[in-house]
Amino acid sequence: MGRWMKHTVATFRKAKEEGKKISMLTAYDYSTAGLLDAAGINGILVGDSLGNVMLGYEDTISVTMEDMIHHGAAVARGAKNALVVIDMPFMSYQASVYDAVVNAGRLMKEGRAGAVKLEGGKEVVPQIQAIVQAGIPVMAHLGLTPQSIHAFGGYKVQGKDEEAARKLIENAKEVEAAGAFAVVLECVPAPLAELVTGQVSIPTIGIGAGAGCDGQILVYQDMLGLFSDFTPKFARRYAELGVAMQEAFKSYIEDVEQGRFPAREHSYGMSDEVIGKLY
Repeated sequence: MGRWMKHTVATFRKAKEEGKKISMLTAYDYSTAGLLDAAGINGILVGDSLGNVMLGYEDTISVTMEDMIHHGAAVARGAKNALVVIDMPFMSYQASVYDAVVNAGRLMKEGRAGAVKLEGGKEVVPQIQAIVQAGIPVMAHLGLTPQSIHAFGGYKVQGKDEEAARKLIENAKEVEAAGAFAVVLECVPAPLAELVTGQVSIPTIGIGAGAGCDGQILVYQDMLGLFSDFTPKFARRYAELGVAMQEAFKSYIEDVEQGRFPAREHSYGMSDEVIGKLY
């Protein structure tokens, strides 16, 4: 799987067959998508996590189709090689199969998605089947599904007891049979995620699900230290850019207050003769 080739659902499938790990991160704007793409990321998720990290909501429930289209299209313009997957927001697919297909279509047409992602197992199989039949690739999402956070009673690891673990395995097989090209496993015990990965032929993308998955995804603000409201246990900090940004902002404020910025090299000049005539 070449570093600079265009990533598609077919290259994701091929990666699993060849035992190559898939890398994904979230992005919500053109500039960040361009940076991720240039770094060689396989896939970019325009997550409804934008509700938390971009819009300041407490959860993902309030995110609208318009939010997803607006941010999705911006990301698609910045990603030349990565597969862009856009989240279907809460209540854009749960109510009916018709809604699901229409809204998935909008994310492809207006949001310029390469694929859509929706949460749930057995209960959304009809939606997955219909969206796939319409020619739209679907990434499934099992385990901790944040749109169901109120039903779970909070952000908790899923599939810990035998019954829940069996249900997760069943759901993974169901979404595969329905036509999903990949499945995100969120907050699932590592041994269970590894077991699921071996039982389905589609790639598993883990977030807080251990190293046994076929790929990994993180919210980019979590891995860069840009979002401090809440840091999940599974997020590794690769840089503390939030601190670096605050320092830069403070330096700028000081320079403005002290008259050090803008300096001569940041300013435009004009002839003394012309300026003299203006007095």
